[in-house]
Amino acid sequence: MIPRVIQANYIDGYRIQLKFQDGTTGTVDLADELWGPVFEPLRDLQEFQKFEVHPELETLTWPNGADFAPEFLYEQIASTSTSTSS
Repeated sequence: MIPRVIQANYIDGYRIQLKFQDGTTGTVDLADELWGPVFEPLRDLQEFQKFEVHPELETLTWPNGADFAPEFLYEQIASTSTSTSS
């Protein structure tokens, strides 16, 4: 099952708190992921903060067309979580 982002809140820097449809929540730091033509403009914090949860894609998207796969975001949270459901 593909994870679906249902809520996203800006924390600070390049960190966003996410909530997924299965109840998993956590903070993802995307500072090291902003490379390449589509992501480099997001290094400007004002641009980075323009993210939204796309209603159809159910992941983070930006007005310039940048987005992250929900599976990637879910894995980032799972890898930094101190408690797992496995």
